[in-house]
Amino acid sequence: MSVEIRKLAPELVDDYVHFFDTTPHATHEDEHRCYCVWWCSEDYVGRDLTSSEKRRDYAIQCIKGDKLRGYLAYCDDKVVGWCNANTKVDCLKCYCWQRFMGDIPTEDPVSGVKVKSIFCFAIAPEMQRKGVAGRLVERVCLDAAEDGFDFVEAYPNKEFIDVAEDFMGPVKLYRRTGFAVCHETEKKFVMRKQLT
Repeated sequence: MSVEIRKLAPELVDDYVHFFDTTPHATHEDEHRCYCVWWCSEDYVGRDLTSSEKRRDYAIQCIKGDKLRGYLAYCDDKVVGWCNANTKVDCLKCYCWQRFMGDIPTEDPVSGVKVKSIFCFAIAPEMQRKGVAGRLVERVCLDAAEDGFDFVEAYPNKEFIDVAEDFMGPVKLYRRTGFAVCHETEKKFVMRKQLT
């Protein structure tokens, strides 16, 4: 099985939305299709994202405007996985950061420390447990190092809750790829991999 990882770009927008259109989410409910817009580098205040159609349209807009960043995994030219990876400081005003990540420390902007954050995974059911998420993490780290980032950071739950709640990936995925715990909250680990 050959898996190719491609960085999200405007020319891949149709592949991206098709993946979210056709890949079941953890709840298998159409209204829960997120199109991963909760983790884009834009202030969410005032946006109406109450339906999957509105989230889909907004995802297209964000991809074309370079506000939604990450990587697509392809197998036989079909998207089988997604990883949202963005500059941490750019996402501090996004919906999910504001709602769920208040206990996570942030760097002082004056320090100059650059952190790439891994926020979310979506892997097609038939491709789960086949190393796709690991390949995505490896590519995030490789590109982040080339782009001058100091760390890649991830926020897995300390304990498995359910598929819907564990979209940030499991602790063991990050341990396998060289991450270590640098901080913890009541429910989450902050795991980092040093790049420089």
